[in-house]
Amino acid sequence: MKGQKLKLTSEQRKELLEILEIRFNKNTHRHKGIDWTKVRARLETKPDKLWSLYEMEKTGGEPDVTGYDKKADVYTFCDCAPETPKGRRSICYDHEALESRKEHKPANSAVQMASDMGIDLLTEEAYRQLQKLEMLDTKTSSWIKTPADIRKMGGALFCDYRFGHVFVYHNGAESYYAARGFRGMLKV
Repeated sequence: MKGQKLKLTSEQRKELLEILEIRFNKNTHRHKGIDWTKVRARLETKPDKLWSLYEMEKTGGEPDVTGYDKKADVYTFCDCAPETPKGRRSICYDHEALESRKEHKPANSAVQMASDMGIDLLTEEAYRQLQKLEMLDTKTSSWIKTPADIRKMGGALFCDYRFGHVFVYHNGAESYYAARGFRGMLKV
């Protein structure tokens, strides 16, 4: 069953590749020196990665190429929507936090959604790198991968961009807000 959900129809695949190419060409500042034809060729050999990008797009992430690691020969896609993706808001940090809520549970958690989508939460470093490309989360915030020692004590980290700076904050992992979601990253 899991293998089934990882397949896109030919129509979904075609539509997604068109969206990604248009976005890639409109936002060359995010990926200077990277050739779309090489990115597309890679994507065409990775149906599971295309499925993950489709999920990122479907939930409002507006994924785009944000880097290339020559040594590893890997392209990085990140959610580049101006605000945290709409389809991933009002969620707590992880499954443990979700289970700890006695009432008013959110529908899901950031860690679980990312896993289900086949993507990773951004680390603080990756979030800061993304913010160097353009200002994001000026009205919303995004959960980021939280170090185990902080998580063990019940906390979780999130970031936003205000007053010309990236801020990293903490909150109880079980908290959730209408303006907080998460941004993801995918290596292809």
